[in-house]
Amino acid sequence: MELRLLNPRWHASYSARRVAEFVERWHERGLSVTPQRLAIIRTLLASENHPRAEDIYAAVRRKQPHISLATVHRILEQFCEVGEARKVTLLHDSARYDGHVGPHHHVVCVRCRLIRDIEMPEVDRLLEGRTSLGEFALLGCALEIDALCKRCQIQRAKDELRVLSKTIGR
Repeated sequence: MELRLLNPRWHASYSARRVAEFVERWHERGLSVTPQRLAIIRTLLASENHPRAEDIYAAVRRKQPHISLATVHRILEQFCEVGEARKVTLLHDSARYDGHVGPHHHVVCVRCRLIRDIEMPEVDRLLEGRTSLGEFALLGCALEIDALCKRCQIQRAKDELRVLSKTIGR
């Protein structure tokens, strides 16, 4: 099975294209592309880690000090309603947002909660052509893979060594 983490070069190219598409779609819908909306979509698309609303607020506020957290939440919800963003809410975690709205999945570090996009064409094909699954009408599929990122693997190894050295030193 082919698994591919989406790399930063792909992400930068996708982000630039999506900002241009965003502006075009909002104009087509007769909606105004406000400085706040533009700053929020740019910040969301620039992030590779599926930021929380609070993270986006902090980043946008540096350039627009009068924006409120409530405005950021409202705009992110608007983006989700019209398909410009996806809400990625991990079990027992606050909402995170994803500007990559095409078919993809996520690998999540169970320790630090880092999220990365991953493409898995075979998984996408599993439901191709299906409109329902039993009593459920299918809307889409997003797989979440639990893992440890490189940084947390290193930290875990250090923690285990520390515990081992304390045990041996007794």
